Amino acid sequence: MTTPLRIALAGAGAFGEKHLDGLKLIDGVEITSIISRTGEQAAAVAQKYGARHSSTELADALARDDVDAVILCTPTQMHASQAIACMDAGKHVQVEIPLADSWADAEAVLAKAKETGLTCMVGHTRRFNPSHQWVHNRIAAGELHLQQMDVQTYFFRRKNMNARGEPRSWTDHLLWHHAAHTVDLFAWQAGRIVKAHALEGPHHPELGIAMDMSIQLKSESGAICTLSLSFNNDGPLGTFFRYIGDTGTYIARYDDLVNGKEEKIDVSQVAVSMNGIELQDREFVSAIRQGREPNSSVAQVLDCYRVLGELERQLAAR
Repeated sequence: MTTPLRIALAGAGAFGEKHLDGLKLIDGVEITSIISRTGEQAAAVAQKYGARHSSTELADALARDDVDAVILCTPTQMHASQAIACMDAGKHVQVEIPLADSWADAEAVLAKAKETGLTCMVGHTRRFNPSHQWVHNRIAAGELHLQQMDVQTYFFRRKNMNARGEPRSWTDHLLWHHAAHTVDLFAWQAGRIVKAHALEGPHHPELGIAMDMSIQLKSESGAICTLSLSFNNDGPLGTFFRYIGDTGTYIARYDDLVNGKEEKIDVSQVAVSMNGIELQDREFVSAIRQGREPNSSVAQVLDCYRVLGELERQLAAR
């Protein structure tokens, strides 16, 4: 019988519970510790998912001998330092996207992963959505050559609220969080990014961030990407990807895929689940057990953060 992989989750908010729901479906996984901003929330989520320990402090979970790995769903600004703390404590770690909010911090996490040899994976979920996997498989087989990606990432967040409509303790960011999904996905599908440009709209007077942004990318293959992002968009919400290739056009909406005529493409056989977050967690667990590098390891996604750092410098200079 396989020894259970014992996992702690830090950040038991709306997205943290999506990971916990996915982990419940993976054989040989035990959720042993829940860390959250308030003791009441941590205890309630621990009871819901059968974890024996809860706390408001990540250090409490890292000190436990019944924790093998940690999934971080905490505020962006904590990701790099907490990932390093996990590896310093001898724990494998999966960091929700983004890995960091600076190029220097991203490099520091990679250095720690190399130093410790532990599994360090970043939650670039688009690599795991069956819709994007289907397109990737066609590209890898030489059946599709990507010419252009057109991506819209639209939310309505004029107040600092989370996906449940609850007040956030931190401020989200179009560049370092939401753009990271597309920058990495484009490089995964089309090759290393060699040119990148960005423009941003006015900053919100209270949140202090740009509420609208436009990014243009070019890969080494010659393919281009146009990404539009907004926190001012009053519906429909979410991220929508249009792939334009030499042998077809495809539109991905999270785990669903249609062609350019809006005809549904069956992606149910691409992987063992239709849930990208569950597949992401399965890869994390499998990589630890097999002692191999996971898809979306910190090393594989690091170049995304180089590009984000370049774009940040461009925006700061204008």
